[in-house]
Amino acid sequence: MASGEASEALGDVRTTVREGYAFAGDAIELGVLVDGEAVPDVPVRIPVAMFNRHGLVAGATGTGKTRTLQLLAEQLSTLGVPVFAPDLKGDLSGMAVAGVADERLTARTQDIGQDWQPAACSVTPFALGGVGTGVPIRASVADFGPVMLAKVLGLNETQESSLALVFHHAERAGRPLVTLDDLRQVVHHLTSAEGKADLEDLGGLSKATAGVILRELIVFADAGADVFFGEPSFQVTDLLATAADDRGQVSLLELPGVQDRPVLFSTFLMYLLRRLFAELPEVGDLPRPKLVFFLDEAHLLFADASKDFLEVVTQTVRLIRSKGVGIVFVTQSPGDLPDAVLAQLGSRVQHQLRAHTPADAKALKAAVSTYPHSGYDLAAVLTQLATGEAIVTVMSEKGAPTPVAWTRLRAPQASMAPAPADVLEGLATSSPLAAKYAPAPAAPAPDAAPAPRVDPEAAGRDDRLAREADRLEDELADSAPEPAPRRAPRSRSRSRAPRRTRSRQSPLDRVADEAGRTLGREVARILFGKRRR
Repeated sequence: MASGEASEALGDVRTTVREGYAFAGDAIELGVLVDGEAVPDVPVRIPVAMFNRHGLVAGATGTGKTRTLQLLAEQLSTLGVPVFAPDLKGDLSGMAVAGVADERLTARTQDIGQDWQPAACSVTPFALGGVGTGVPIRASVADFGPVMLAKVLGLNETQESSLALVFHHAERAGRPLVTLDDLRQVVHHLTSAEGKADLEDLGGLSKATAGVILRELIVFADAGADVFFGEPSFQVTDLLATAADDRGQVSLLELPGVQDRPVLFSTFLMYLLRRLFAELPEVGDLPRPKLVFFLDEAHLLFADASKDFLEVVTQTVRLIRSKGVGIVFVTQSPGDLPDAVLAQLGSRVQHQLRAHTPADAKALKAAVSTYPHSGYDLAAVLTQLATGEAIVTVMSEKGAPTPVAWTRLRAPQASMAPAPADVLEGLATSSPLAAKYAPAPAAPAPDAAPAPRVDPEAAGRDDRLAREADRLEDELADSAPEPAPRRAPRSRSRSRAPRRTRSRQSPLDRVADEAGRTLGREVARILFGKRRR
């Protein structure tokens, strides 16, 4: 190509991008065009009003996705838009502290013409189940629902359907489902002689399926996940707060303590979105969203997901924008998301992708196919992007995609290092929400002796537990996995009923033999209350 033709082509790219990203309303400054070098006078931006059309931040590990998330969250907060983001590694906690300039940062900001000034955000840290530093976020099992719970338990579609039947019975019978213990209690009841009659008109619950559900609940609780379920249940509207200076609250869900349960926290994020969808009123398209919700490690949400779960996610993404909520999925590749979800995402920020393996090459090809036609050889460019660079296209104010732009991203103004522990502790304890959610029972220490669960329903359950003590042996027998002698009719004396010989039940046998009905209430508490192995 002649030098004159190259100059003309260069001018065309700059003019196209400059005009394509010139918005009339408020916009988030992403960075500037790269065309051989950074072009400071050609900014790349996202209209704030288009955030409720959702977005995607993707790229391989170490390419700058977290810093892009921080950049977006900072500017949204400055414009008065509340933000929610999970903080898997603690990296985002630095948003509570003003950044510090160094030689590398200064060189970058000067290169793109950014007038960088240090600034902290108004941050409220939250902790899932109180594990970590932050205001505790908990949910009742009933609010979490059977579809979400089946996802984290790894149940198949048949078992998920049976779990939904258990929830239906509990609601119909007025039995509260607050903790995992409450759910186990209902499953035990439905496999007992009396409980089977309760489900005759609904098809019943097989012992095999009930056994799978009970085993998975026990494993789930023993892994420490039971601390996430309880009261007081978190009110999602508390995420819509603004600070005294009108900046949007940045709600960071601290997750370092639950990294070994990734499916749980990704599903819990989806639960929060469903609650927002259910509780917020219809508002249509707003000049600014009421909340922007970042969903990090989004690929975990869809791994081995059931058809019902995918339908829930797709419906939520499609309809929640009318509630004034925008969602930004953060993951490694667009191919991590189902097509039905990907089609709903108006803005794309794609960091570097690698093509070291056949699977990588396939993901690269899929990523390229999601972008509008452009003058770039995207398959080549996406593997050449430097850290802090991305290929960008967003939804314009007219609802059309903007030109594809190779972008060098701006630097966040807050610290890009984790905040000191004492800073987070101070933010958590000084939050007005700390007192609101403080009554939730604290999780027992891992090495502590098992203790009875304390919850607000305990006093009201005593009478019910006493009545269910009479059914104790039946429920133990029905939930036992190994074959057992045929039970005598219920009219026979309990002292003549066959006993199980498993070592786990022998303490209960001795209690029943020695104390009888007087200690029945305590036996019921052991069975139906919190029991950690």
